[in-house]
Amino acid sequence: MGYCCYNPSPASFHLLVTNFSQQSKSLKLPHQKRWPDGSRTASKVYAYHGLRTPPYKLDALEPYMSQRTLEVHWGAHHRNYVDGLNKQLEKNEILYGYTLDELVKVTYNNGNPLPEFDNAAQVWNHDFFWESMQPGGGDMPVLGVLEQIEKDFGSFTNFREKFTEAALTLFGSGWVWLVVKRKEKQLQIIKTSNAVTPLVWDDIPIISLDMWEHAYYRDYRNDRAKYVNVFMNNLVSWNMAMARMARAESFVNLGQPKVPIA
Repeated sequence: MGYCCYNPSPASFHLLVTNFSQQSKSLKLPHQKRWPDGSRTASKVYAYHGLRTPPYKLDALEPYMSQRTLEVHWGAHHRNYVDGLNKQLEKNEILYGYTLDELVKVTYNNGNPLPEFDNAAQVWNHDFFWESMQPGGGDMPVLGVLEQIEKDFGSFTNFREKFTEAALTLFGSGWVWLVVKRKEKQLQIIKTSNAVTPLVWDDIPIISLDMWEHAYYRDYRNDRAKYVNVFMNNLVSWNMAMARMARAESFVNLGQPKVPIA
C-alpha cells in the first residue's frame, strides 16, 4: 500500500526548566548547588511535559463538539493529567529522560502499572484523540486507507458497524481504537478500559475515540450512540489516519493492495 509522505506533529515534547510552560512554573525546582565562585546552578537538568493544544481552535468542531466541551475536556481534564504527571515525575528521577511514548510503556510495567501510568497514558491518549478529529471531518476515507479497511473488514460499512458496536459495548470508561496489529499485519478494532492505550501491546494506533463520559455528556447527555455516529459522520480525521498509516507501513508490511493515494 502506498501513502503520501506526511509527518504529523510529535506525540510529546519536553520543556527545559529554563523554558517551562505556564502550568509547570509552579513546580518546585531541584536543589541548587553552589560553584566555587559563588554562583548557583541546578544539580541536574529537569524536564517536564507540557499541555499541547489541539490542532484547531476550541470552537472549530462546533456544532458537533462544542467549545464548552473542549474548554472543560482539554482545559481541565487533560490539563489535570499533565499537571499530575509532572508532580509525580518531580518525585521520581528514575523516569526523567523518557519520551511520553516510552514513559507510557515502562510505567505499564507488563500489566502491573506504576503510579505514573494513568496520568502518562491519559496525556498520550488525549494528544492522540485531538488529532484524530478535524473540522469538516467524517464521511469515508479514500484510496489507500479505504482499500486497507475494505481488505481487513470486508467493507467500510462493516468496519463502521464494528467500530460503533465496540464503542457502545465498552463497559465503563475507556477508549475505542483502530490499530495496526504488527504480528497479524492488519487493521483491527480494539477497546481499552480507563487509561490503557494500545501502545502497551506494541500496536500502532490509527484513530481513537474517547468514551469517557466527560468527552460527550455536555453535548449528548446519555446518548452515546449519537456521539459515536457524529464522530464517524462529522469529526474523525481520515487525513490524519492516512498520515499514521503511512508511518505504520514503514514498520509493518501490510501487503496488497498497494494503492497510491495520488
